[in-house]
Amino acid sequence: MTTPNKAARRALGACAALMIGALTLTACGGSANADSDDKGGKDSGNTSAANIVISAKDGSNGASINSTGVKVSDGKLTEVKMTVADSGQAVPGSLSADGGSWQPKEQLERGTKYRIAATAKDGDGRSTAADSTFTTVSSANSFIGTYTPDGGTTVGVGMPVSFNFDKAIGDKKAVQSHISVTSSSGQKVVGHWFGEQRLDFRPEEYWKAGSKVTMKIDLDGVEGANGVYGVQKKTVTFTVGRSQVSTVDVNTQTMTVVRDGKTVKSVPISAGSPEFTTYNGQMVISEKFTKLRMDSRTVGLANAYDIPDVPHAMRLTQSGTFIHGNYWYNKGNPPFGAQGTSHGCVGLQDVQGGQGDTPSKWFYDSSMVGDVVIVKNSPDKTVTPDNGLNGWNMEWSQWVAGSAA
Repeated sequence: MTTPNKAARRALGACAALMIGALTLTACGGSANADSDDKGGKDSGNTSAANIVISAKDGSNGASINSTGVKVSDGKLTEVKMTVADSGQAVPGSLSADGGSWQPKEQLERGTKYRIAATAKDGDGRSTAADSTFTTVSSANSFIGTYTPDGGTTVGVGMPVSFNFDKAIGDKKAVQSHISVTSSSGQKVVGHWFGEQRLDFRPEEYWKAGSKVTMKIDLDGVEGANGVYGVQKKTVTFTVGRSQVSTVDVNTQTMTVVRDGKTVKSVPISAGSPEFTTYNGQMVISEKFTKLRMDSRTVGLANAYDIPDVPHAMRLTQSGTFIHGNYWYNKGNPPFGAQGTSHGCVGLQDVQGGQGDTPSKWFYDSSMVGDVVIVKNSPDKTVTPDNGLNGWNMEWSQWVAGSAA
């Protein structure tokens, strides 16, 4: 069966959203009103040695939503108040243990005016103050991306790291060079651009089972396009689980499941019919649904089907190829292991509601996002590398040629 093409992924399983925006303003002056004395009043000639620096300059636009904060030299901060300028709403923050710096606890909102007022004392107890009112980067001058997989998750050996940006990236080299992906296995990882808004990373072969993959994103202040800057800065780590690669042979209508190099099961399947064939190639499970509506109208097949409760559906392509349970098959002539009857998906025997002890439920429970499903001997073409998370269908030399770094 086929299903709607979803516009957004979590990142690439449930994906997490990136806020990628404007040029960081660092080491800019603090207040235009930073008078001081030992009582915190007007300067009486006994000036405090403490020097407060607010990273976003008073009156500035385009301040970072990630790294805006306060620092002091030759003294300690005694109080920092940050508010949303228009409403006066307080912005919680945290003071470092040594009193030398302060930062908001949460990422700031884009296109918002804030005010910071800070006081500090030097070693002799003399006070100084500084304040700044500034506006963070606007949506028009920043780009947002999503990435997959999420930090802290465990994925299959085929899971690439995939970024999707909401604006076209003009300087691909600048953006890619500020994202690094490394593996504890020591595998070389290379990025590849699909057009101007998608950047995927993978090694030459599948990830080594049990390895840890670390993605470092340092886009704060990076100009990705003319006048459009990054603000995101974080480190994401995920784990590669056991290896599971399942091969669907359309000639025999069977799927062989291999886990950690050993065959664990041969499962009868029903692939695409002669009219609606299934793609060949290496496909990665990108999403899992215990139940999913599949409507043929969303993929241009008129009123061929509309099934509200397809059980155990796992996405293989963005265009609508799934491996899923099938409970509506002809009970008098089951197609599994015998013939292709689907509209391009790979079907497994199931029951309505998905609660039975069926081949489909077994495979669903045994699979994770990032597992590989290979289809061979189909009369269809090989799936394109950018249709889903399926860059494994591109030769390594071609993949490397698509890197901008």
